[in-house]
Amino acid sequence: MITSLWSRAVGLFKLLWRELAKFGTVGAVAFVIDSAVFLWLITGTMNDSHVKAKAISVAVATLFSWLGNRYWTFRHQRTRTRLRELMMFVLMNAIGLLIMSGCVAFSYYVLGLRSELASFISGSIIGMGVAMCFRFVAYKLWVFTGSSDADTARAAAYAAPYTGEVPRVGDHTAR
Repeated sequence: MITSLWSRAVGLFKLLWRELAKFGTVGAVAFVIDSAVFLWLITGTMNDSHVKAKAISVAVATLFSWLGNRYWTFRHQRTRTRLRELMMFVLMNAIGLLIMSGCVAFSYYVLGLRSELASFISGSIIGMGVAMCFRFVAYKLWVFTGSSDADTARAAAYAAPYTGEVPRVGDHTAR
């Protein structure tokens, strides 16, 4: 039974590894954009308004992330309703922000860890990791919900040995 579960997990990873790698790449670039824009703003024109600068940098990074995920990571799952996708994307990112903030609040108020390093680790390492997992699943389930028939058939045919599902007889799109 454990061997069966392990082979299914490996199969799922093989099926999703490209998406995971692309998702991670887009996220890493968005992190760099957020940090660079934030530092540029607080050392320049917005040196007296760090909160506004952070809001702007997050907005720029989120827009980049949506474009990167829409047109590269999940391009085979785009829907025709760009506005709905963008609104769901923003909502899922807001939930991700709450997850990261919740980790900082837990560390600060419950555990009593009040140093900058503790807040950085709880929010930017642990919180970001949990939020990243949430976002990947949320994007697949609720944001980028379209699919092309050919991509779906290819994925089903590839996953069949790992999931135990057998493609339908006469399904010629799974070539």
